[in-house]
Amino acid sequence: MESWISGLALHGYSLLFAAVFLEAVGLPLPAALALLVAGGASARGSLQGSYALGGALLAMVAGDTLMFVLGRYTGWWLLGVLCRISLNPESCILRSADSFHRRGRALLVVAKFIPGINTMAPPLAGCMNMPLLQFLALDLAGAALYTGSYFAVGFLFSDALGAITRGYQTFGRVVGWVVILLVAGYVVFQIWLWIRVRALRTVPFAIPFEAAQQMAAGACVYDVRSHGYFDAKATRITGSRRLDPNALNRSSEEFPGGQVYVYCTCVREATSVRVARELQNRGVRVAVIKGGLRAWKGAGLPVEAVPLEEMAALPSFR
Repeated sequence: MESWISGLALHGYSLLFAAVFLEAVGLPLPAALALLVAGGASARGSLQGSYALGGALLAMVAGDTLMFVLGRYTGWWLLGVLCRISLNPESCILRSADSFHRRGRALLVVAKFIPGINTMAPPLAGCMNMPLLQFLALDLAGAALYTGSYFAVGFLFSDALGAITRGYQTFGRVVGWVVILLVAGYVVFQIWLWIRVRALRTVPFAIPFEAAQQMAAGACVYDVRSHGYFDAKATRITGSRRLDPNALNRSSEEFPGGQVYVYCTCVREATSVRVARELQNRGVRVAVIKGGLRAWKGAGLPVEAVPLEEMAALPSFR
């Protein structure tokens, strides 16, 4: 353990602060591992514990506050971006605004320990108009609990950490292997998703121009985005209709006998494929617009603002 702690002592503070801050703003970096190592290094005297822990806490609160402010001013656009870089874009679509509104205050304290909500909680609190001072107090408590827990474990069990990491020459090598494993795991997961989606893609696809021509001839186009109707500046394909993908079983929509097209903004059209398969099971002739709304806009085809009466009213903390 001495060898990699000596390497950590050279750049330990900057590495720790960077890892914690970057994880707070949504990048898949192992802040917990950095905190464990920093705790062990502090126990061995290579780092000043108060500086390391205080700096990590400040970095986490700074990252969370940045995400809160961005959520306040960009709304669901930022959440959509975060969903696109998550491991599971489809389940990442935020279906739990009401749940967060009911338990958001308590949830912020433990959010860092919950994969999937750890990065989403601050911008979600921002776009739901949680008062800034209330957010800062709750986030500070949560960040202190998270950084303090991992730092304390590393400090108290520094000898065990040394035994676990024995054989590695530097802290950089430990982090390097962890990053490699994370990247490899992410790639394997994405390949598995790709294989699964291809196996499920028994639905036909159509390019935007083809769908536009069929729409002009009377075909119906449905917007099946999970979260596209929360953003006040949201647009959709001109003449398309809203179809909530999370309420298909409760939908009373009467589908026409002709061709139907669906679109979303998900990676690999995940939501559109899921909805299309459900509609196929109901006997609907359906095709997915390849590339979704982005491809439609990229082709220069017309879009319109989502009507105000169709916007979903988000719960608010004010």
